[in-house]
Amino acid sequence: MLHASICTIGDEILIGQIIDTNSSCISRTLEETGIKVTRMLSIGDDRDDILTNLRHELEINDIVITTGGLGPTKDDITKSVLAELSGSKGFVTSTEQLEIVHQILHSRGLDVLDINLAQANVPDTAEVIPNRLGTAPVMVFHIGKSTLYSLPGVPHEAIGALPDVIQHIKTHNSLTSISHRSVMVFGLAESALSKKIESWENNLPSDMHLAYLPNPLTGIRLRLSIYGGDAADHERRIGEQLAALHAILGDLIYSFEDDTLEHRIGTLLKASGKTLAVAESCTGGEISHLVTTVPGSSSYYLGSVTSYAISVKEKILGVPSATIREHGVVSAEVAAAMAEGVRRALGSDYSVATTGLAGPGGDDRNPEGTVWIGVSGPRGTVTARYQYKNDRKRNIERFAAAALNMLRKYIEE
Repeated sequence: MLHASICTIGDEILIGQIIDTNSSCISRTLEETGIKVTRMLSIGDDRDDILTNLRHELEINDIVITTGGLGPTKDDITKSVLAELSGSKGFVTSTEQLEIVHQILHSRGLDVLDINLAQANVPDTAEVIPNRLGTAPVMVFHIGKSTLYSLPGVPHEAIGALPDVIQHIKTHNSLTSISHRSVMVFGLAESALSKKIESWENNLPSDMHLAYLPNPLTGIRLRLSIYGGDAADHERRIGEQLAALHAILGDLIYSFEDDTLEHRIGTLLKASGKTLAVAESCTGGEISHLVTTVPGSSSYYLGSVTSYAISVKEKILGVPSATIREHGVVSAEVAAAMAEGVRRALGSDYSVATTGLAGPGGDDRNPEGTVWIGVSGPRGTVTARYQYKNDRKRNIERFAAAALNMLRKYIEE
């Protein structure tokens, strides 16, 4: 199996001026191709640091992919360092890239300057993959037993060059398969989940690897992986393990692929031809936002009422003022009345509602981080109370995710 390292070059990443999105995309693409990514590094614009780090990565990996440092200005030193690293005796002009440079600058109405033309000059040790989206070509260096691919740092150029890079790798290497399967779990903390599946995990075959990937909005993604071997055999064996896992976790699992709660709900509603409405107080529109991030949600999502004020709960949703006086605004009774009210007002098949205290503030009855959720549908209305201990923003995210999961289970039942 081939092993790869991804190195970003540039001070702007180290000082937090820009976010590195290239590495994650490159990593996913390499994994899908059957190449195991072992490391990701960020290196500043320093000749010695670049040389030292790249030499080390080339010693321990079959492939090294760099991004950045190929611009026309003096702080972009990657090309000269790669020339030194590869033992170049001089620079040559890539005529194909030079033509692209002219085309790009003319199309933008820009003057063709010497520093732009210099972008097409590459070390004589480099093989060139033309970059049709920018002026700096992709350079390929064969150094020892390893291959280094130097990509531009501009994200759309780097990602745009990936298909050509992958094809080059496939042409010059024999690849094995990598298989990943994801299981989405919601309703248990990571430690509790680990304890619940401890026996199953301990009995996994030695070539299977399990990773826990928690997210407050989606729960915990369990990723089961096998590196090397036959893909069809991987699929069969992983399928057997996931069936055993399902027997343990039951409806704590909401998907056997990398998924979200809102997407799962959308799938269920589309399949049944049913509709959804939302009433929010403490979540302030977060649930509605998540629901509408799903393409095609207009076919089942009718709308929402963000009833932050008590008067809106009473006048728009029809929550009885007596219910609020007797039980308090953060209560099962109000959550139920909100869910029923929005379902009635918008004429939906299902509805979900939240009322709670995201913080700061709270009392003995309802401490900070308390939420009551109501779900209403053809089988009536159910409510549940959840308690979280995070900051306000994270509490709102957890409230919304808990509400979506409760709705998901109600629909599935």
